[in-house]
Amino acid sequence: MSVTVEKLEKSMAKLTIEVAPEDFDKAVEKVYRRERNRIAVPGFRKGKAPRKLIEKMYGAGVFYQDAANDAINDSYPKAADECGEDIVSNPEIDITQIEEGKPFIYTATVALKPPVSLGKYKGVEIEKVDDAKATEEDIEKELKRQQDANAKIVDVTDRPVKDGDMIKLDFAGTVDGAAFDGGTARDYDLTIGSGSFIPGFEDQLIGVGIGESKDVKVTFPENYQEKSLAGKDAVFACTVNSIKEKQLPELNDEFADEVSEFSTLDEYRKNIEKNINERRAEEAKQTKQNEAVAAAVADAQLEIPDAMLKTQQESLANEMAQNMQMQGLSFQQYLQYTGMTQDQFIDQMKPQAEQRIKNSLVLEAIVKAENIGVSDEEFDAELQKMADQYHMTVDKVKDIFRDDKSRDDLKKDIALRKAAEFVADNAKETAKKAKKSTAKKSAKKADDAAQAEPVKEETKDAE
Repeated sequence: MSVTVEKLEKSMAKLTIEVAPEDFDKAVEKVYRRERNRIAVPGFRKGKAPRKLIEKMYGAGVFYQDAANDAINDSYPKAADECGEDIVSNPEIDITQIEEGKPFIYTATVALKPPVSLGKYKGVEIEKVDDAKATEEDIEKELKRQQDANAKIVDVTDRPVKDGDMIKLDFAGTVDGAAFDGGTARDYDLTIGSGSFIPGFEDQLIGVGIGESKDVKVTFPENYQEKSLAGKDAVFACTVNSIKEKQLPELNDEFADEVSEFSTLDEYRKNIEKNINERRAEEAKQTKQNEAVAAAVADAQLEIPDAMLKTQQESLANEMAQNMQMQGLSFQQYLQYTGMTQDQFIDQMKPQAEQRIKNSLVLEAIVKAENIGVSDEEFDAELQKMADQYHMTVDKVKDIFRDDKSRDDLKKDIALRKAAEFVADNAKETAKKAKKSTAKKSAKKADDAAQAEPVKEETKDAE
C-alpha cells in the first residue's frame, strides 16, 4: 500500500491510496469465500462453484463492490496514520481504479486540523461569578427532599381524595358530546397537584371517594398544542379506583441515623450545608472557566472546515442517541415523537458542535503557547480520581489506559483542563451586570402551562 497527500484549500486534503494488485485480489477471494454459499450455479452444489466460473457468469466485477469496501476499511486507517497529517473528519471516498491485475486506487478527501491564531487569552474580562453559600432554606429543601425520598407509600381506604394523593383513575373525555383521541384511559396513575393535566382537572377530583364517579369540566387553553381542542369545553367522566398517600418520616436523630452516616440530625444538617457549599463552589469555578474560555475563543481566529464540523455534529448526535437508548428510548422513537428527520436532528447539533470544536482548538493552542505539560503525578492523580468515581481499583483503571494512544488521549484531556484553569485564573472579574427582566420567563411559564396534556401521550386510547 502507498499513500500520497495533496493539500487543498480551507484545511482540506486529498489522500490517494493505492492497494497492491495481489492485496486487492486477496480481498476479492475473501468476499468470494464469504458469499459463494449464496450463489446458485447450475451443475454445482451451493458453495462449490469455482470463483472464475461465477465471475464468468455474473461478470468479472461481481465481487468488486464488497472487496473494495473491505480493502478500504483495511487500508484507510493505516494510510491515515502513515500520511502524518492531523485528520479531523470522516473521509469522503472516491474509487478511481478497480481492475483485475491492477492496483486498486481510491481517494479520501478529509479535513485537517485548522490553524489557530490566538488573540487575548490572558487577562480576559468576565463577570464576577458568585458561589452563594447554603441558606437555611437550602438545607430545609434538601432535608424535605430526603424525607420525601424515604416516605412510605400506603393504601388509603377511609377517606376521599386530597391534595398530594396518588390515585388510579378511569376517565373518558368528550367535547360537544363526542369522544376525542387521547381522552380515554383506565387505571391511569395521577398525583393530585402535580399539574400533569390541564388547569382545573386535578382540583375537581379532591373530595371524590374510592369507587365514586364525577364529571370534571375543563376548558382547553386557547394555545393548546392540539389545535382541534384549543379553547374547547370538555367533560371528563372520571372514576377513582384507588388512593395512596405518602407517609413522611419524622425529621429527627433516628431519621438522620437511618439515611446517612451521621447519628444526629444536627450533624446531618451540617453535612448537607457542607455538600451544598462544595457543589456551588465547584459550579462557580466551572462557570468562571466557561466564561473565560468563551472570551478567549471569541478573540481567536480560526476557520473550521465543513467536513470537520459535520463529523462533530454526527458524533454529538450519536452521543445523544446512546443516552436515549440508556433511558429506554430508541433514536427512531425520538424522531417520531419530535417529527424530525435524522438530517434535521444532526443539523440542530451544529451550534454545539461548532462551540466544542472552537473550545478544543483554542485550548490546544494555549497548551502549546504556554508549554503546559502533564506530570506523572498529575496523571496518576487522574487515574485515582477515575478509580474513586467508578468504584474500581487503580490497577484496573491502569489496565484501561495501558496502550500509548489511550494514555496520550487522557494526558491531552488533562492538559486541556489545565489550559482552561490557566485562562480562568488569569481572567479579570468585573462587577455583575443588572439582571434582565423576567417578563420573558414568566411568559414562557404561562405557555408551558397551556401545553399541559389532559392525558399523557403514552396513555392515548388506553383501554
